[in-house]
Amino acid sequence: MIYVKLFWEFFKTGLFAVGGGMATLPFLQAIGENSGWYSYTDLMNMLAVSESTPGPIGINMATYVGFTVAGIPGAVTATIGEVTPSIIVILIVAAILNSFRDNKYVNRAFYGLRPASTGLIGAACVAVILEVLTAVQLVSPEGSLIKGLVLPSAGGLLNWPGLALAGLLLVLTNWVKPVKNWHPIVFIAFSAVIGVVFHFAGV
Repeated sequence: MIYVKLFWEFFKTGLFAVGGGMATLPFLQAIGENSGWYSYTDLMNMLAVSESTPGPIGINMATYVGFTVAGIPGAVTATIGEVTPSIIVILIVAAILNSFRDNKYVNRAFYGLRPASTGLIGAACVAVILEVLTAVQLVSPEGSLIKGLVLPSAGGLLNWPGLALAGLLLVLTNWVKPVKNWHPIVFIAFSAVIGVVFHFAGV
């Protein structure tokens, strides 16, 4: 049953996450909360790995979650579930594209999907910022559709090492001419090294 559930959850994610890989994050957060397969911190770690590896982030996330939950068979099942809706939609669109290319209702439907996609991606970005740069947690009270903010009971409100690293990367990638055009993988590797150093230093 775990494979059926993995396929179904990621089938729904692939079907409704309009707007690319980052738009899958709200769906993945909901999957984690409802299934208990992973925590929100685990999800942020998965996001970091998925962003750092080749391939579309949505597919990488599905593979990572599937592997975490049920090993290699789970990774294959979740990945197939993620891509199946796209394959079906592409085949349908390819078959009827010419008939609906200039259909006003189709154009209006896509016009309505754009802000929905923007909202999903924006929500994912806010959640990532709160998780990585602050100590504020997003929680969903049982039976509520609206997430709430939980402030830390002890310690600071901001994650100063995370803010410092984010600020440093912002400066290096925008205003330091010798390095601003370096490949993103260099900055990803640099961040990974800094994270390991911070870990062993107890920061």
